[in-house]
Amino acid sequence: MPTADVKFNYRETGNAYYLSEQQRARIKQLSRSWVWRLELPTWALIGVIYTGWFTCVIYWQQLGAVMGSVLLILLSAWYMSLQHELIHGHPTRWRWVNQLLGTLPLAVWYPYIFYRDSHIQHHRDENLTHPEKDPECYYYTAEQWLYFTPLFKIIVRVSNTFIGRVTLGVVLDIIDTIRCAIRAFIAGNRPAIIMWLTHFGLLGLLFHWMAGYGISAILYILVISFPALSLTKVRSFFEHRAAENSAARSTLNEAAWPWRLLFLNLNYHLVHHDLPALPWYGLRQIYLENRVQYQQRSEQFVVSGYTQWFEAFAFTALEIEIHPFYDSEKKTLSEQARHDVIDGADRHSESV
Repeated sequence: MPTADVKFNYRETGNAYYLSEQQRARIKQLSRSWVWRLELPTWALIGVIYTGWFTCVIYWQQLGAVMGSVLLILLSAWYMSLQHELIHGHPTRWRWVNQLLGTLPLAVWYPYIFYRDSHIQHHRDENLTHPEKDPECYYYTAEQWLYFTPLFKIIVRVSNTFIGRVTLGVVLDIIDTIRCAIRAFIAGNRPAIIMWLTHFGLLGLLFHWMAGYGISAILYILVISFPALSLTKVRSFFEHRAAENSAARSTLNEAAWPWRLLFLNLNYHLVHHDLPALPWYGLRQIYLENRVQYQQRSEQFVVSGYTQWFEAFAFTALEIEIHPFYDSEKKTLSEQARHDVIDGADRHSESV
């Protein structure tokens, strides 16, 4: 019988949904192992990423621009995956320690706190893909779409292709982030202003330090951080879809190991949303142990790898424009009520 928990292992990441009491017991058993309790894989990851990134900058001249850029792109994208893990309460139970480990702006664009607060809001699964409540949503309400210019509608459709998402989609994200910063300063939002000033200050120090090794700020932004952000867009390209069953909104991407390592197993995205506090090194194991159940739970929202997305949508747009059933707040509430009834019926049937 499925069960739900508000917390898992004292992590502040929202509800945990277990497929069964047996799965809950299995995860509890795994969490007692010394590797999991000490969070050794995550500490090792932190060491590798930081050591690798700073080493590449220090030895930039010896590595050469091409090799150095490739390595820094991969390490910066990997760092963004690490930041996501820190947001979800790893490797420590202390928020300030995890924040300290993820605040350095190696990837340039997002302050850690900005990303953290937005992402935690995204984990309210009842609002997944909601155009006005999910900050990581690509859908729009009918009212929003009505007022868009023809040019912007074309931009949206282009950004819903695979090629468009990893190029134009990155530009749109950066513009949106800059707008958020400007709004914070205009509104006089003191906590947000402090966050942005800290971010810009650390970024300035990093750029000054890198310049001493021959890496200019412009070079780093255009040649390294932009492609790194593009890599993260590969993972999130079709990570969520509009579906009446909230469990069917998150994908299961059976990607190859290099992608799994780069994205820290977030390709098993439904498992992550069901168990947001599960560490990255447990996601694949839990998925494989319950593969059939998770694929059924996702209503077969399953992908064989990122190549499948590229082949299907390289220049063909996903049908992600007007959300099919979040047209208005009134309708949203009626849909949520219906979901609660369906979910309750499903749980009852599985317990019989």
